[in-house]
Amino acid sequence: MIKRLLLIAAPVTEIAAAAAMALRLTCAGALCVALLAACSDSATGSPAAGDTGEPEGDTGNEFAMSDDGTYRYITSNGLPDHETGEFPNSGNPHAISEQLHEYRILLEPVLADQSTPIGLSPFGVAVNGIPLDPGAAEFWNRDRSSGWQYEALSGAIDLGLDRHNAHVQPGGAYHYHGLPSALVNSQNDDAHSRLIGYAGDGFPIFALYGYHAGDPDSGVRELSSSYRLRSGARDNGPGGAFDGTFIEDFEFVPGLGHLDQCNGRFTETPDAPLGTYAYFLTRDFPVIPRCWRGEPDPSFIRGPGAGPGGGPPPGGP
Repeated sequence: MIKRLLLIAAPVTEIAAAAAMALRLTCAGALCVALLAACSDSATGSPAAGDTGEPEGDTGNEFAMSDDGTYRYITSNGLPDHETGEFPNSGNPHAISEQLHEYRILLEPVLADQSTPIGLSPFGVAVNGIPLDPGAAEFWNRDRSSGWQYEALSGAIDLGLDRHNAHVQPGGAYHYHGLPSALVNSQNDDAHSRLIGYAGDGFPIFALYGYHAGDPDSGVRELSSSYRLRSGARDNGPGGAFDGTFIEDFEFVPGLGHLDQCNGRFTETPDAPLGTYAYFLTRDFPVIPRCWRGEPDPSFIRGPGAGPGGGPPPGGP
């Protein structure tokens, strides 16, 4: 039986002003999930034509979360709660259309013995129901077996991204490849990030700012990834210097930054004072994590020809 239900019909940005970042609703005596959203007009990406970055009046966004005590169920119609770039555009010939995104994640996720690469699956879903989907299905010489996958944010291929680092799949699904500006630009650099979304394994996703040493007493700072560009040149495939064109141009160096290989860490958060494993979106590669530290739910795994959230999660409401 579903214990808690949260239903938000767009625009989320009209629910709270910038000074009130959190919305909490009470349903049938139970505390609903907190949905945090805000919009800003400052850019983190290159705006596509027609994209002002300002909140839009009625975007048609629909987003719902519920749980049964074991799993959290997330559904959305895939329409963003903020203004977007102009689609189709020269780099992205697809129009945004309504979707049926359905995801399931554990309410109490656990770390796995090994991490799981996300491949071309969405890493997670934002609090407005839009998938966080960093991988681009673009490969050197259009050969998936080449071992060289283009990095979506490198600019080497024009993907028609808007200022929210998002664009549209052939089936009409709007999704984020990088920092979702509408959700992160209004954050303060002296406060811990609010919740940005949930990963496919159930752990929470934050952006940029966290506790320096994992506890409030250590202060807040912008967290950095532990990836860097490799030195030298590629010895096969496209050749040339490692310049960030391909995801294989980067290497993980333990301890280089604050975060692990999956861009996460164990830390206290405002909602988890006893600590939790959590992911952080960062300004530098990988921006959105490329692996899960827990076991991803099958509802996030993209099969051949499937889009994110393309089918109902097993056991869903």
